[in-house]
Amino acid sequence: MILPNIETFIGCESSFEEASIVLYGAPFDSTTSFRPGARFGPSAMRHESFGLETYSPYQDKDLIDISVFDSGDLELCFGSSEMALSDIQKRAEEILKAGKFPLLLGGEHLVTLGAVRAAAAKYPDLHIIHFDAHADLRDDYLGAKLSHACVLRRCHEIVGDGHIHQFCIRSGEREEFQFASRHTDFHPFTFEGLEETVRELKEKQVSVYFTIDLDCMDPSVFPGTGTPEAGGVSFLELLKAIRTVSQANLVGADVNELAPMLDASGVSTATACKVLRELLLAIANNINRKQ
Repeated sequence: MILPNIETFIGCESSFEEASIVLYGAPFDSTTSFRPGARFGPSAMRHESFGLETYSPYQDKDLIDISVFDSGDLELCFGSSEMALSDIQKRAEEILKAGKFPLLLGGEHLVTLGAVRAAAAKYPDLHIIHFDAHADLRDDYLGAKLSHACVLRRCHEIVGDGHIHQFCIRSGEREEFQFASRHTDFHPFTFEGLEETVRELKEKQVSVYFTIDLDCMDPSVFPGTGTPEAGGVSFLELLKAIRTVSQANLVGADVNELAPMLDASGVSTATACKVLRELLLAIANNINRKQ
């Protein structure tokens, strides 16, 4: 039997019924304020993933030994951020209702809001662990409340004070840093304090959503992003942090802000693929521990 040509992320070929993790793409970058292109991130990661091995020597685990369903990209309305977010939320709700782990591929960082809305509706005690170069805590950007520059501010309106834990932040307005000092658990520049944060969240037995803006990495490692910021972390530092966060009670996650055409070498896309592989394996290990 000749099968249709359906491109998935490498090793993510399980059926929806048997999968414990479901990938879904949000190719959306309509509020990008500097360099667009993140809408092409999910498809580029799928295509370029076949340059990877399914096996991770870092974790001694293999994608072929876990069950992941790649549901492809959503068809989103580029003219309406709210309509796009609504579609993302509905897909996340569908995955959560089926008892599976939703893992979103962006897209710009605003797409996280749709997934967080779905997770918070099911888990009212939700906390968010946020890796990023930028605080994303503006109340608005050029008058727009729905912007990649405002996404964590909108998330704060859902989860409240002390429920957002931010790491690697090295850029933002003064007001954003002041807001963070009053309302979020703020760890600028590095991952210092991450292990203690995860330990406390485990002890409290709360649900955690994990969002990774890939520009947390230094531009020397990851230049293919819309708003690069010098002074970021290395790939190995990010990998260690991902494995640490995976020990928490994760209920959803995303990886976003790859703009593949901004790095003609392809290194940024390859790095994003490797981050996703390691995240999938770490999450699957966490799910297996809970079963």
